[in-house]
Amino acid sequence: MSAETESGLPRRILLLDADQFFVQVARLIDPEGAGREPLLLVGGAADARGVVCSASYETRRFGVRSGMPMSRALRLCPRAKVVPVPRGECGARSRAIVEVLRRYAPVVEAASIDEAYLDLTGTEALYGGRSLDDVALEIQASVLEETRIVVSLGGGTSKLVAKMASRLAKPGGVYCVEPGREAEFMARFRLGDLPGVGPVQTRELERRGLTTVAQAQALDEAALCRILGEERGAWLYRRVRGLDDSPVVASREQKQLSREETFPRDLDRDDDLGRELLALACRVGADLRADGRRARTVTVKVRDADFRTRQASRTLPDPIESDRAILAVARELFAKLRSDRPGPIRLLGVGLSHLGGETDGDAQLGLFGEEMDGGIETDRDRALSHAVDRLRERFGSAAVRPAGLIRGSARRG
Repeated sequence: MSAETESGLPRRILLLDADQFFVQVARLIDPEGAGREPLLLVGGAADARGVVCSASYETRRFGVRSGMPMSRALRLCPRAKVVPVPRGECGARSRAIVEVLRRYAPVVEAASIDEAYLDLTGTEALYGGRSLDDVALEIQASVLEETRIVVSLGGGTSKLVAKMASRLAKPGGVYCVEPGREAEFMARFRLGDLPGVGPVQTRELERRGLTTVAQAQALDEAALCRILGEERGAWLYRRVRGLDDSPVVASREQKQLSREETFPRDLDRDDDLGRELLALACRVGADLRADGRRARTVTVKVRDADFRTRQASRTLPDPIESDRAILAVARELFAKLRSDRPGPIRLLGVGLSHLGGETDGDAQLGLFGEEMDGGIETDRDRALSHAVDRLRERFGSAAVRPAGLIRGSARRG
């Protein structure tokens, strides 16, 4: 497949990218706090060993980038405010964006929480022959109106060209490449900018005197194959010309949810680790219920002080959704991991999988700690968790906290 379909019409692909997505959401849910901070970092706590998930454009002028260790980001921009990732709200906004996009395109692929591809091929008549730019501008306005999220859109005849065009659209713009001008457009980039060209291959190409796409375009396919081998050479020959036949694939349902925490210092005390496990179970439970889902499998993950990563999982006969039930299984799994290999722990995580909607039928649900091989969740458990969710949504995430976390905070204070 080339840039054209079998009918001879050019493909019409858009990539939507939500600009500094986590930063936008953090500001929207806390307008008097994060919303007033131009220098904003979203990720782990300021004293944690986590990484920056998203950085405001103002912090990027200091050299801060997503994926950077938080400690380094704060050395570069010490006046920045650090806030945690508002995961539940980010998931809700992401789903809302996709729902808007599905009104405009027959096929939408959510590439990540803040990116989505749209295939508008064959919709020319539907949009009265309007250009891809015009349609992208309408989509952008609708997303902003309905979700309050500013997005950028790049467009072209392939996912690759749309991806590269979206970089030029930021922040908050639209940039579409006309059919037939893909190679001209791609010539402005460095080879290391191309998705799929990693650091090792970039250094190899540099040793050959190739640093830019334009330089690679000057070589024929045979020359690139001599440099990189048959498969990689043929791949790069098409890549630098913007040729990419990968399809836009309709998004599949999310298969798992997880929360994890890297600690500022390794933890070894059982009560400290118990509080962290409680907090993670409550957070991932809230994410699950925000999605309107239940889960049958609970997984606990630990990373020891020597960086060895271990995990244990349990699949239940009936799906669960309450904090208490999730915590009950997580505690059992954590106890096993702790018994198998005692010692300081660097990271702890709780994950949920085998996700589904409301369970069918009336499951026999036992009380806490009873019949662990059968149901472990009651109607009261579910009702209580949903009530807590409503209180937190109304009064803030800190409005209702488990007693174990309150006692832990008092001791640390």
